[in-house]
Amino acid sequence: MRHEATARVVINMPREQAWDLLKDLSLAHHYVPGIVRTELTTELKEGVNASRRVFRASGKPLDETVSEWNEGHGFLIRLHNGDAGAPLPFNRAAFRYRLDDAGHNSTALTTSLRFDMRWGGFGRFLYGRFLHKVFRQVIQDVAISMKQYYETGQAVSPAQLKQLRENTRQAS
Repeated sequence: MRHEATARVVINMPREQAWDLLKDLSLAHHYVPGIVRTELTTELKEGVNASRRVFRASGKPLDETVSEWNEGHGFLIRLHNGDAGAPLPFNRAAFRYRLDDAGHNSTALTTSLRFDMRWGGFGRFLYGRFLHKVFRQVIQDVAISMKQYYETGQAVSPAQLKQLRENTRQAS
């Protein structure tokens, strides 16, 4: 895919423990800002072709289907609206979660949105001019929210997310 927005954080827990949380596809609403509910939509609970539907605060659902599975390290999920393809403004979109050992019982989490824009040159213009910063912030928000959830067991509120963003900026 043509575009990618990526963020990386270090989680204070061993990779195996982080994997136990990540592989549970039913937990997305605890760490993805704006997602209020998650439903598994296939009998498969993990692995390639396992699928979930996440519901945004707006009420609009989004389907996510695992297209790659790397046991103990992460997976790639295709974002789609049933058989209708990727949600607007994407022509194709996928989200990668990756876990790597970071030493000292810590785990490096990398979150990446890979996508192609719709609308040809106009879509590329929108992305280059406006949307790249938005997408980068959304991906960073997912990473820092996952870190917080994994370390505390508590979902991140909008007010907490605002503070976590500020803390991340100050640490950079």
